[in-house]
Amino acid sequence: MHHPARTLVNVTARPIPEASVARLPVYLRALVDMAERGSEMVSSEALATAAGVNPPKVRKDLSYLGSYGVRGVGYDVQYLIHQISRELGLTQDWATCIVGIGNLGQALANYGGFAERGFRIAALLDSDDAKVGQVIAGIEIAAFDDVERIVKEHEISIAVLAVPAAVAQDVTDRLVAAGITSVLNFAPAVLSVPDGVSLRKVDLSIELQILSFYEQRKVAEESVRRGTARRRLESVDPTR
Repeated sequence: MHHPARTLVNVTARPIPEASVARLPVYLRALVDMAERGSEMVSSEALATAAGVNPPKVRKDLSYLGSYGVRGVGYDVQYLIHQISRELGLTQDWATCIVGIGNLGQALANYGGFAERGFRIAALLDSDDAKVGQVIAGIEIAAFDDVERIVKEHEISIAVLAVPAAVAQDVTDRLVAAGITSVLNFAPAVLSVPDGVSLRKVDLSIELQILSFYEQRKVAEESVRRGTARRRLESVDPTR
């Protein structure tokens, strides 16, 4: 039986702001790294540094989970990992499908991190007859025309979209009609979904442009620093 519409965040007595929800996966990644290095406790200052935010924001975000650090001691790393994982729904088994098994789709299918975080890749779908039947990461690619049956059969609620922009909206419409309630969109297209369906966009070109901005700024700052240092040196040694 297909699950009713769901969201990835558990309902709590104290609603968590969307901005705080967006930071929880960043905290989780930092905490897992700390745990792997053997850390048992972490201060809000250390977690803030790892996440790139300020300590008061960390403390505020974690307070929504009912977690408050002990002054002078900090937060229990393993307990925070459990709390955040539970709040994000990562302790559940989320059946997920990838639609569009081109180069990006294949890379996503081969990525083992989804399963580690509770996202089980239950199906790979493509409309190219030449790809249907091929096996990627132990999963046979199915025809997209069978999407309704496959979504129902595997109780899939999340779809990862890696299709060309020209067909992205049509594919999304059919996924929603089939019962998908959350879409992660890698397609370079702006999509619309009905109320009750969650949509997140991953735009790699935008992320690269943001990195370009920071790289350019670092180069400019370094140029200013070197120019300042040279002027100071020249003021001490006029012969230069």
